[in-house]
Amino acid sequence: MSISVVILAAGQGTRMRSARPKVLHPLGGVPMLLHVIRTARELDPAGIHVVYGHGGDQVREVLAGENVDWVLQDRQLGTGHAVELAMTRVSGADTVLVLYGDVPLIRAATLSALVEKAAHGALAVLTAVVDEPRGYGRMLRDTSGKLVAIVEQKDASAAQLEIREINTGFLAAPADRLRAWLGQLDNANSQGEYYLTAVVALAAAAGAALETASATDTLEILGVNDRAQLSILERAYQRDQAQRLMHNGVTVADPARLDVRGALQAGWDCELDVNVVFEGDVRLGERVRVGPNCVIRNATISDDVEILANCVIEDCAIGSGSRIGPFARIRPESELGERVHIGNFVEIKKSRIAAGSKVNHLSYIGDTRMGAKVNVGAGTITCNYDGANKHLTEIGNDVFIGSDTQLVAPVKVGDGATIGAGSTITREVPSGELVLSRCPQQIRPGWKRPVKKSKE
Repeated sequence: MSISVVILAAGQGTRMRSARPKVLHPLGGVPMLLHVIRTARELDPAGIHVVYGHGGDQVREVLAGENVDWVLQDRQLGTGHAVELAMTRVSGADTVLVLYGDVPLIRAATLSALVEKAAHGALAVLTAVVDEPRGYGRMLRDTSGKLVAIVEQKDASAAQLEIREINTGFLAAPADRLRAWLGQLDNANSQGEYYLTAVVALAAAAGAALETASATDTLEILGVNDRAQLSILERAYQRDQAQRLMHNGVTVADPARLDVRGALQAGWDCELDVNVVFEGDVRLGERVRVGPNCVIRNATISDDVEILANCVIEDCAIGSGSRIGPFARIRPESELGERVHIGNFVEIKKSRIAAGSKVNHLSYIGDTRMGAKVNVGAGTITCNYDGANKHLTEIGNDVFIGSDTQLVAPVKVGDGATIGAGSTITREVPSGELVLSRCPQQIRPGWKRPVKKSKE
């Protein structure tokens, strides 16, 4: 069966109180609309048609890399009008599936079941039974239980408002028949809009088979109208991510305090402490331990790495057996080899550090190529910026750098060199040599420490 997907994403979302289009508000670090597009792709459709309107330039810019057909609804005249616009772009599809850009947790399995119901010319509607149906259209059935129509909340009678079976908005229908029904819609209702739901009554009147599929989890059909609803879906999404990780052999200290804002892959026996945030594309090897309050963004972290509390790691790669933190920051374009130690309040920026090297305390290493088995003392700084340009520091293998050293780039330190504490290095350091640049210690007899003057 050939499927064409229509995603409605033209609404303004006034209750979000935001200059950002509603469908671009993030869930799990990804725009809501992108979640829906990705789910649609799991069905292998012939085409995905996104109807956009409010904030259309922003929507298309943010999702410019997505292979979808953009359909402009410059006047928001209702859901029926939006789908009718998209139908002019649908060709050759047996079935049209209608989705919503602000319902991001819908599952592909649920949609597949809905599409199957639309086989053989039927109109299929996704329903759900909820405790609180306020705001949703109600499913109207005859005495035999057959679906005959959908009534919107604002048009429902008192008796109809008591119905707990609601319309989720999702439907699937034969493309040719859906076109015909859309052409018969009118806007004789309280909103003056062309309701997509009205095609149910039209289909019933035409003698078409009406089928329903049910969503078993009400969270997957919950739409976002305001930020409070978005927060509910965010926590539901994060709970799902935590469950996925735990089922795959990862220990999550507290599933309620984990945030995955992108794509996270983790190997067996990883341990994630509380308040860890993953952003972008993150890959963890096996037996990786991440302490509390860490942020890891677009990083590849190999086996047996330990990341202690309160670290920020972004756009970098960390080799196996390394130890990071606590309170360390690894900045973009950094690459750490195996068994590298980066310690307390150390910042690494755009640097390569080879296997077995240590930068343990209160140091800044930027724009540096560091060899293997280097020991960097506390308070060491690579002075990489001259006020206009960045320069490279090259450090060989087996170098010892004493505490409080400044390496003024561009500068090179040879293999096996030793730099005494408190030195400022401005010229090349030969291999195997000891280099000192600090001033000789002096004692000045009779010197008195200044005394604060009395305020009287």
